[in-house]
Amino acid sequence: MSVDQAAKREIPDATVARLPGYLRALGQLTAQDVQSVSSEELAHSAGVSSAKLRKDLSHLGSYGVRGVGYDVAHLTYQISRALGLTHDWPVIIVGMGNLGRALASYGGFATKGFKVVALLDRDEGIVGDSVDELAIQPMEALTSLVVPGEACIGVIATPAASAQAVADLLVAAGVSSILNFAAMAIQVPEGVHMRKVDLSTELQILAFHEQQRVGGSDELLDEAAGR
Repeated sequence: MSVDQAAKREIPDATVARLPGYLRALGQLTAQDVQSVSSEELAHSAGVSSAKLRKDLSHLGSYGVRGVGYDVAHLTYQISRALGLTHDWPVIIVGMGNLGRALASYGGFATKGFKVVALLDRDEGIVGDSVDELAIQPMEALTSLVVPGEACIGVIATPAASAQAVADLLVAAGVSSILNFAAMAIQVPEGVHMRKVDLSTELQILAFHEQQRVGGSDELLDEAAGR
């Protein structure tokens, strides 16, 4: 089987969602100069069962070696290839408020296979400013930044009221993968992949678990809040 054929294996969405966790755990092992790891050890580091890990990795064609485990470097490459991280993906960030600037300054993108190539905003007052030596451009520059037929990821870091309009502009320019940080659901055409990161939702989920941890007592919660 060729590299291209292997990279195009049908991998379940649930497995894809767990692959970054395996890659993160493998990165920690690499930093510790660990060359091989058992399924049990890797599963524990990634927070899943060893059976689930072995099933997930079987979709990549990797079964490990009985009595030896997985070669850390080889498995890192296999997962990176499956996720499409063996080359850099261009990223355009729209919205240069506090969140957009923080994302633009995040150094982890470069080490994970992503390269921020453009920063956009409609506010003429900040167009021309720089974030980590990358100039903020006006929204009108979007169409010239996306090369037809080439993959590009758009990141929406605008206020909620602007998110749908920005998504429409990204799609019209030819962007087919969007990461939405705005606190609203946006609609995209079929064929456009969209992922949503809602920080307030994640905090609400954590609040639920904290409530369960303290027994769900209103008295305990009021006491914790100082009321």
